[in-house]
Amino acid sequence: MLLGRMMTQPLSIASLIDHAARYHGGTEIVSALTQGGFERVTWGSVAQNARRIASALVRRGLEPGDRIGTIAWNNRRHLELYFGVPGAGMVCHTINPRLSPDQLVFIVNHASDRMLFIEQTFVPLIAAVRDRLASVRGIVLMGPRDDQAAAALPGLLFHDELLAEGDPGFPWPAVDENAPSSLCYTSGTTGNPKGVLYSHRSTMLHALAANQPDGFAVGAGDSLMPVVPMFHVNAWGAPYMAAAAGARLVLPGPRLDGESLARLIDAERVTIAAGVPTIWMGLLAALDAGVATAATMKRTIVGGSALPPSMRAAFRDRYGVELIHAWGMTETSPLGTVNAPLAKHRGLPAAELDRIRNGQGRPLFGVELRIVDAEGTVLPADGETQGELQIRGHWIVDSYFGEEKPALTWDGWFDTGDIATLDPDGFMVIRDRSKDIIKSGGEWISTVDLENIAISHPKVANAAAIAARHPKWDERPVICVQKRLQSDLTEAELLAHYDGKVPRWQVPDRAVFVESLPLGPTGKVVKAQLRAEYGEVLWDEEAAALKAEAEA
Repeated sequence: MLLGRMMTQPLSIASLIDHAARYHGGTEIVSALTQGGFERVTWGSVAQNARRIASALVRRGLEPGDRIGTIAWNNRRHLELYFGVPGAGMVCHTINPRLSPDQLVFIVNHASDRMLFIEQTFVPLIAAVRDRLASVRGIVLMGPRDDQAAAALPGLLFHDELLAEGDPGFPWPAVDENAPSSLCYTSGTTGNPKGVLYSHRSTMLHALAANQPDGFAVGAGDSLMPVVPMFHVNAWGAPYMAAAAGARLVLPGPRLDGESLARLIDAERVTIAAGVPTIWMGLLAALDAGVATAATMKRTIVGGSALPPSMRAAFRDRYGVELIHAWGMTETSPLGTVNAPLAKHRGLPAAELDRIRNGQGRPLFGVELRIVDAEGTVLPADGETQGELQIRGHWIVDSYFGEEKPALTWDGWFDTGDIATLDPDGFMVIRDRSKDIIKSGGEWISTVDLENIAISHPKVANAAAIAARHPKWDERPVICVQKRLQSDLTEAELLAHYDGKVPRWQVPDRAVFVESLPLGPTGKVVKAQLRAEYGEVLWDEEAAALKAEAEA
């Protein structure tokens, strides 16, 4: 067999930090401190510390393939682990601290984590469940020695002391590019979380493909602020993209309120950011209040849940910031689509271009999408037909960690659980989650559409649409609304806001005002909780009305 005569080097995460150190070693990384304030380091120092931490782990008996858990914010020490742990051939298991204690215990034990790195914030949490963490042999506080923390967790180690004992010249071991590099678990909103075990190869291909001009488009001249947590799907790959590009990083730590982020954007001249819509709602409110100007920020990638079109327009028109809609999942590393217009879209009327930009975009190179019906028959990509969204590609899950059974269809596609449309150019619009979509009288109603309309009302801070039981139509929509502070919004006023925007039969039957919407570990609204509380709100009154009608 004839082979190409080119060098072959493994696609390894260690090569990213080596590149950043070699050619961008002096580029600054601004890192929030958990207890307040900031520190300034460089890619060069992070690379040295990554080797130090890797060598310290090896000296303490950790072996290739061992899972190393992290419970941490977006900061410099977490960044060191992002490179040092997989660089040593181990698996960086980022754990969401917003999970319930029982779920946290479940995933630590399911992953068989050998060591945990934790922020000081989480010492009480880990102290409370320490005896239930069967596989953990050591816990490391991500900071200097702390006697109070040591008293709460006997045998506690300290990140900075591990660095001091580590070797900055530690040679990276040879790692197969298909070896595991990191482990992330799903949010577990419908049962126990499931683990997705990424490889060096899949992570590298994701980082390189996601940072194309029609993707993140991060360059060496950018200041990138990943607001998406580093414990959530590898921060969407942003740290790895930044290392490959040599970009300046701004790591915001635990303070993710709108005012703190707005001030940080101005102070550090952030040019691009990434995060979920709830974060940008808070940032928009802070900018509107005059806290900062965000004058340097040009764009932000928004994913995790649907981006309200009204918010995208507000950032663009008031502050010159382009909010770029993207879509993905833990199972897709996560990026599957990014909304980048095509050449043929130049010159389109503003309203038509907005319609395209408000969707989730088109596939990156390396993934394919299709939609199917309930029987698995592939449906047309005509922009109108709705179906179950499926995906395959170089960085898509094959099977969940610890499970032998593939997570794919018989012909090799992953079923996302989303209902979507695709057009001939691949532009995809998520119509709903299959578990959330409202089935009223045999017809589908998109909760995403209802939520976007509600959020466009100037007196609404946030909204979530749910299906409520109905004696005649099986399900009808109810919109749960969080009003803006001091708002005098009424139910009638909000429902009138739907006039002309959707067919009359899709208008919610009721608007329920709530103090706040329940948010899950990744910042998404927990609709199961809303359904449990308000899912019967229509039943009694509608049943009584139908009974009276029948008797008449």
